[in-house]
Amino acid sequence: MKQVIQEIKCMDVEKRMPVLRLEIDYELMTLHDAMLKEDLIKINDAKRELESLRKEFLQLQNRKILN
Repeated sequence: MKQVIQEIKCMDVEKRMPVLRLEIDYELMTLHDAMLKEDLIKINDAKRELESLRKEFLQLQNRKILN
């Protein structure tokens, strides 16, 4: 799984952005489900993952603007 993630991250910005958006959507659904179940551990895990995805998204946007 880690190898697949690394390969995806190596793609150029145009190819990575749609995949990243899907990952963010999935993580938002995960967070929503965890909130409905009041599962604090899964809520915090989802928040951490969303923060990581957000940072990557911003980096990709900056790269796109600079190119």
